[in-house]
Amino acid sequence: MFVDKIRILLAEDHVIVREGTRELVQHEDDMEVVGESGDGEEAVQFAIQTKPDVIIMDITMPKLNGIEATKRIKSLLPLTAILILTAYDNDQYVSALLEAGAAGYLLKNVKGRELIDAVRAVHAGESVLHPKIARKVLNRFAVSGVKQEPESATSILSERELEVLKLAAKGLSNREIAKKLFLSVRTVQAHLGNVFNKLDIGSRTEAILYGLKKGWFSIDDLS
Repeated sequence: MFVDKIRILLAEDHVIVREGTRELVQHEDDMEVVGESGDGEEAVQFAIQTKPDVIIMDITMPKLNGIEATKRIKSLLPLTAILILTAYDNDQYVSALLEAGAAGYLLKNVKGRELIDAVRAVHAGESVLHPKIARKVLNRFAVSGVKQEPESATSILSERELEVLKLAAKGLSNREIAKKLFLSVRTVQAHLGNVFNKLDIGSRTEAILYGLKKGWFSIDDLS
């Protein structure tokens, strides 16, 4: 039976890490590597050429770092999901990459199966954050505080879309949201797709950060 494969671009300057990731990905029937790059500029060029579904991106690369590469790629290919895989959990890196549009952020100590699951998740529009990273994100907003903006959520989103977004912000998967709201998974995906379109963003992570910044929900709501 024909499988519509997830097309993946690897952006990693360490050859041995890139080879290991490629080997891991190519064992999956629903995935294929469509390109590899060893620096940030090349990653942007290859992304434009191959239009991958998912990019597994490191932060520290020659010529152009992962933050700038993510910004450029998301501005050109907003539907491409970027999954950060790095050894760094620096707060500034985390914030900059998530605000640049990364859909997920994993540390390189994750197991191979976790990485594969994360690729499928970000491809499905879900957010993937290493537990340590998720705490950093929430702590950052808790410390800095969220400023209310004049526009209300319901002036942009429907009540159902906001409800779905709030559950997504709590970390529920599409399937869990569907079960909680007595909807089909496809309907939840459609609601999230509407949210992305209305907010002009490309991932669940971006939508959650947007909602936090606008004061649509608070850190307490997510605990």
